[in-house]
Amino acid sequence: MSGKLLDTNILIYLSKKQLAFEKVASSGNKLFISVITYMEVLGYPFSNETEKHIIEELCQYLPVIELDKVIVEKVIQIKQQNKIKLPDAIIVASALVNKFVLITANVSDFSNINSDLEIINPMKKN
Repeated sequence: MSGKLLDTNILIYLSKKQLAFEKVASSGNKLFISVITYMEVLGYPFSNETEKHIIEELCQYLPVIELDKVIVEKVIQIKQQNKIKLPDAIIVASALVNKFVLITANVSDFSNINSDLEIINPMKKN
């Protein structure tokens, strides 16, 4: 079974109902979030209780990828080779180590990473 790692912005779009859940979920692919996304999204200043409730529900059911030595080493390698913010490097490393597809609307944040990282932007108009 393959997996998809959801970036913080995707959870926010889901909570604001600007993105349909079906655009990120598919059979045969389990959804995950990184520990960074978990912290970022629960710290987000929501404009209403409905959005906050949706995020809290999602975070309850999405497995969180914690930092371990392998991910930390990958983060260091990514930071040494690329100009990238630490939270983004942790998200990329979490996706790469686990061989997940990264689901994000901020493709440009990750475009300089030289790797086998597959990135999907569900907000992109076809």
